[in-house]
Amino acid sequence: MAETETQFDLSIIVVNWNVKELLRECLTSIEENDGEHNLEVIVVDSASSDGSPEMVEEAFPWVKLIASKQNLGYPRGNNVGITASNGRHVLILNPDTVVLKNALTVMISYLDDHIDVGAVGPQLLNIDGTVQSSRRRFPSLITGLFESTWLEPLAPESLLKRYYAMDLPDNQENDVDWLTGASLMVPRRVIDHVGLFDEGYFMYSEELDWCRRINDAGWRVVYLPQAQIVHLAGKSSEQAVTARHVNFQQAKLRYFRKHHGRAAASSLRLFLLANYSWQLALEATKGLLGNKRGIRSQRV
Repeated sequence: MAETETQFDLSIIVVNWNVKELLRECLTSIEENDGEHNLEVIVVDSASSDGSPEMVEEAFPWVKLIASKQNLGYPRGNNVGITASNGRHVLILNPDTVVLKNALTVMISYLDDHIDVGAVGPQLLNIDGTVQSSRRRFPSLITGLFESTWLEPLAPESLLKRYYAMDLPDNQENDVDWLTGASLMVPRRVIDHVGLFDEGYFMYSEELDWCRRINDAGWRVVYLPQAQIVHLAGKSSEQAVTARHVNFQQAKLRYFRKHHGRAAASSLRLFLLANYSWQLALEATKGLLGNKRGIRSQRV
């Protein structure tokens, strides 16, 4: 990654797709909570059809807008924004978020004071103020077989408890393996070392992969509950439910192929194909028997 002259304390990258009003609220919260630091905000719009680019230009002229004519996907969209930025730190931020209080200042100061930290994430909150799960440990192959498949309810409690870091207190700062990408701050020097997001992913697992590379390079990944951000999870991806499931499983396979080898990925792929074959047969049979045919057709 080419070196650029650093001008800002923080570059905030927001990749947007058809969530204009949520984006408006996100940018407003940044404007109201920018604190003492010099911020740069870049919105990368992935061919939205809801007037998002026009809204940004009109309501937030201080925001740098990069309007793409195609849906870039999450990793590539963020890479476009990162490449165009020049802050000391970079914050990857979903458009369906609201920055609270001094969250940005807290994370910037933490990274400045802890040079061994390669990524930091805030405590994510649901709209009702409850804590949202955002901390993870690296998945094993067994985790991959259960997580986000129809077998997840049958998984050993200890397996998913460990994966979702449920043993760690919500209000306590902790080192973790990785953090979900709704809000993830990384120093520029770390990005220069480990590289950008892997664009082989389209959506999902890209932050897992990134944190894995940051961790492998010797930096810590830290959950920092002193900073808080509200996250309305899945507002972009829920616009394309079928694609969301396909992208999730494809991303999972890519991650295991990269970090666990072809044999592990092939085993997982065969399992997922068997899983979907069984579900296909089950849903089709129920539909033919007249049980909620609309829902069955959609699932098939």
